[in-house]
Amino acid sequence: MTGRIAVVGSNMVDLITYVTRMPAKGETIEAPSFEMGCGGKGANQAVAAAKLGADVLMVSKVGDDMFGDNTTRNFASFGIDTRHVSKAAGKSSGVAPIMVEPSGENSILIVKGANADLLPVDIERAAEDLKTCDLILLQLEIPLETVYAAIEFGKRHGIKTLLNPAPATSALDLRRILHVSFFVPNETELALLTGLPVGTVAEIEAAARSLTAKGIGTVIVTMGERGALLVTQTETTAIEPVRVTPVDTTGAGDAFIGSFACYYVETGDVKASLDRAARYAADSVTRRGTQKAYATREQFEARQSDGSGAGGFSR
Repeated sequence: MTGRIAVVGSNMVDLITYVTRMPAKGETIEAPSFEMGCGGKGANQAVAAAKLGADVLMVSKVGDDMFGDNTTRNFASFGIDTRHVSKAAGKSSGVAPIMVEPSGENSILIVKGANADLLPVDIERAAEDLKTCDLILLQLEIPLETVYAAIEFGKRHGIKTLLNPAPATSALDLRRILHVSFFVPNETELALLTGLPVGTVAEIEAAARSLTAKGIGTVIVTMGERGALLVTQTETTAIEPVRVTPVDTTGAGDAFIGSFACYYVETGDVKASLDRAARYAADSVTRRGTQKAYATREQFEARQSDGSGAGGFSR
């Protein structure tokens, strides 16, 4: 099985500060280092898939500021089709200030900027190219109406869709996403969307089953160092982690989703693709940054063969 992936989603400029500790309210402290790079959930997922060799189409909006052209060039540098990456007049690009602690854990703010201008009409403008795709990836850094329109587009044209409900919002109407092929929250997002506890794996499974009971066919919950959980209406499968020492967890969940998409459109095997995705995400957290931390297929396979990249960390 071979296929093409579309990402209808966000892009951000990552403003990454590495801190010795998080400041208290009203406190100013010195941080040891700062980096800037291209990010955003949609862009990260697209780049992860492209670096693994997938054929990727990007549908996104950039600002008409100093960051916009650079973001488009960044997509193109990975071989991503940018014909449907357009500028939003008078809008800033999306930015994401990120603070990374010594443990590798991170705290993130996002300013949507031009991402808020990615509208359902943009899906219709890209329709003929989207029809050539086998899987459409979506996140919640773009308007909800655009997410709903893309899922409906996929249903109408027989194209599978994957929704990563991040950042989670209670405004998401679950009735309008019932036809999504894969629903991929982390524990925090799952708790917010279901109102159920997620402290244990059993509770996570119960919360995921509450979604399949509503009609969502496949729920994949990423659980950080505990791996992932695949829940369908008939079975539950644990995707086991292999431990790694994290350096920077920023973008690990996007690495998981982008790599899953790549392997899935190649093989059609959900479980095997999730296992590879858990390993790919684990590999990504052993280096600093987001997109620059993602391995190419050659790098990833080399690390797997020598045992240095085997892991299962995804958030």
